[in-house]
Amino acid sequence: MEKTLPMPLAATAKKINMNKLANRTLHYLVLTLLAVITVYPFWWTLVTALSTSGDVFTYPPRMWPESPGLDNFVEVFQTIDVIAFYQNSIIISALTVAGTLIVCSMAAYPLARMQFPGRNIVFGAILATMILPSEVNFLVNFITVSKLGMGDSYTGVVLPGLAGAVGIFLMKQAFEAVPNDLVDAARVDGATEWQIFWHIMLPLARPALAALTILTLVAAWNQYIWPSIVMASPDKFPLSVGVLYLSGAFSFKIRVVAAGAVLTVLPILMVFLFTQRYFLRGFDGAVK
Repeated sequence: MEKTLPMPLAATAKKINMNKLANRTLHYLVLTLLAVITVYPFWWTLVTALSTSGDVFTYPPRMWPESPGLDNFVEVFQTIDVIAFYQNSIIISALTVAGTLIVCSMAAYPLARMQFPGRNIVFGAILATMILPSEVNFLVNFITVSKLGMGDSYTGVVLPGLAGAVGIFLMKQAFEAVPNDLVDAARVDGATEWQIFWHIMLPLARPALAALTILTLVAAWNQYIWPSIVMASPDKFPLSVGVLYLSGAFSFKIRVVAAGAVLTVLPILMVFLFTQRYFLRGFDGAVK
């Protein structure tokens, strides 16, 4: 015979299921709202870039382009050297990513696996820098870069941002997650600290390295203020700075500027969409 729950238990189970359904619905509503708020600025920019007529600042805002076309994108390519700016952005981003991975991983390894006086103080000082906005360092970094003769160069743009606190923290957490027995066994076999770092730590920290790569790539590609301060030659500008040439001194075409913004954001957006699982996997270890 088929068993049935007593009436009080059946009512309780039904109430629990209804509560779970209500909580799940609420979660999806909140996530949907956050997604709309996050995506809307880019969607408005894309609609503006594709529109060839109509009032840009109409209210309520248009959700679809009016008389859609690619005229604004064509004008961007006619106004500025987009390909050259893209090349500059790629060079700066590649150098920044490579340097950050090297510096942050090498700085994180002794903090995670070596015992030395003041280790916690050093790590605390590194984390304390996260409190300060990056703009605070601009004056000191600009003076340092100028004194070293790195002004108006890719090196001057890349060098000050290599040892980021977020990257060191992320790699330190990844190295600490490696089992001690594995490291001890390598030391018993006569492995040096460099061999342990290169052949054990880095391969096991690949998710964190992937997350740091994506995080650094997005930040390097989108940075605007620091390159505009260091760079003096327009032919070395990254795309984020080069789109300034789309706006004149007294007037500018908002649709053309929007098209330039789309061309700037689109490549890094596509990279993040295709690599987000590696990004989340790397941060999963840092959270634990």
